Amino acid sequence: MESTSGHVFWLFGLSGAGKSTLSIALQRALNETPGTAALLLDGDRLREGLCRGLGFSDLDRTENLRRAAEVARLGVESGLVVIAAFITPLETQRRMVESIVGRDSISLVYLAAALDVCRRRDVKGLYGRAAAGGVEKMTGVSSTFDAAQACDLRIETGAESIEGSTGKLVEFARGRLGKRRRVSG
Repeated sequence: MESTSGHVFWLFGLSGAGKSTLSIALQRALNETPGTAALLLDGDRLREGLCRGLGFSDLDRTENLRRAAEVARLGVESGLVVIAAFITPLETQRRMVESIVGRDSISLVYLAAALDVCRRRDVKGLYGRAAAGGVEKMTGVSSTFDAAQACDLRIETGAESIEGSTGKLVEFARGRLGKRRRVSG
């Protein structure tokens, strides 16, 4: 019987870059694949429970990501495909996540969208609140977002359709998982 060994697809980018939209689409596509079970970890949802009480200081953001990476690692060890959607603003945080999960078990996916595109999308109203002084340390505005130095896939979500971005992500994920197939008995 074939089964998929665990793997993490870690989607990162600014708020409004499409992380939640694409991660949900990827989860749906992978859950339709026989032998694949996909777990979705979303930054907003984890802050409602496991990471409740953490703020948005650099230390708290790093702790939030550390916890998420530990959960992702447990998912991989259980044979799950984990889709993680987190801003992950600093390159040092991305390296930490890789270190916790294990380089061979993670694909970093950068969703690139210019700040003005993300502001126009502003589904959560965060950029508007930040402009009015209601959000401290808004990533990309008053808090740093390091350019992606290394990633396994870069999707220009600010310049292409949701369908085009989704298609690239699903194709990439299926390719990665196809290389990781193993026979279990």
